[in-house]
This record gives sequence, C-alpha cells and structure tokens, in this order.
Amino acid sequence: MAGNEHDVNRSAESGQFVEDSTVEREPSTTTTEHVGGDKSEDREVNRSASTGKFVKEATVERHPNTTETQQV
Repeated sequence: MAGNEHDVNRSAESGQFVEDSTVEREPSTTTTEHVGGDKSEDREVNRSASTGKFVKEATVERHPNTTETQQV
C-alpha cells in the first residue's frame, strides 16, 4: 500500500469534494472514492456525475456535460 492512498468524498451533483459529515447527511447524492496508490496501474474510468455510477465511453460521448472521466 502506497503512502498516498486515501478516500475522498464528492458531491455526485457538482463533482466537488465534500466533508465526511456531508456524506453522512446526504448519502444518496455523494460518492466516496479510493484514490492514490501505485501509479503504474492507473486507468481511466467514466462516471455519471448525477449518480456516481460507472458508465461506458459511449455514454460519455452522448452526455459530456453530465459525466466525468477520472484516473484511478
């Protein structure tokens, strides 16, 4: 385990980082992601900004304003 691994919380609506207390109050509109670790294994994932669920590349192409691509 690398020293830079940690969890981050985001608003699924805005994509902004939020505090743990926000996740507790609003679990249906926030996501928690594990980031960091071994950089040699980075890969891209696509997510819906509104649900936080993983989506396919085709969905990103059709809905660029409501999806995000992340390096994990």
